Amino acid sequence: MTTPPTTRPRLAVFVSGSGTNLQALLDATASGGLDASVVLVVSNRKHAFGLVRAEQAGIATLYFPIKPYLETGRGREAYDADLAERVSAWQPDLVVLAGWMHILSRAFLDRFPNRVINLHPALPGTLPGTNAIARAYEAYQRGEMSDSGCMVHYAVPEVDAGPVVAQTVVPIEPGDTLESFEARMHAAEHRLIVEAVRVALAHRRG
Repeated sequence: MTTPPTTRPRLAVFVSGSGTNLQALLDATASGGLDASVVLVVSNRKHAFGLVRAEQAGIATLYFPIKPYLETGRGREAYDADLAERVSAWQPDLVVLAGWMHILSRAFLDRFPNRVINLHPALPGTLPGTNAIARAYEAYQRGEMSDSGCMVHYAVPEVDAGPVVAQTVVPIEPGDTLESFEARMHAAEHRLIVEAVRVALAHRRG
């Protein structure tokens, strides 16, 4: 496998769904707002629309499902190690988990030390795991929360933990429905993922 030439920092973006955060990165790199290039988009789901976005932008894609590993008893660490091997061929300066629904183990993370960041729709120390936006809204309805937010952090084997790169608060407003709150959260994510990539690349240069 050959890697496309670029003098800009190289991003590998991992997605499992529609890829709207990937699109935010593609728009920022195309406009010059982010000095980087997305060179590879990876998904563990064959029909993830994020792969379509990448193909439409002329970016290499990698569909890499875990099911064959689980069915043959090779397990998650073998999957992570093989995934790391495939991704390393693209020489990414940063791996961005942008809606990637799989917790990566040391078998992957140790291949890219301090180069893997993860977007999570909650603030540090709150609501780890899936469905964080809906859980925040439900907590607001019970009077337990008045706002939530999103963060980007360096990935570690623990769920939605690791040093924070960037974060932003998103208030839950009195007239909010789940849908309106979710829309504001997604808008915040799109801004934050671009800023966090910029900060993480600056950390690497510094």
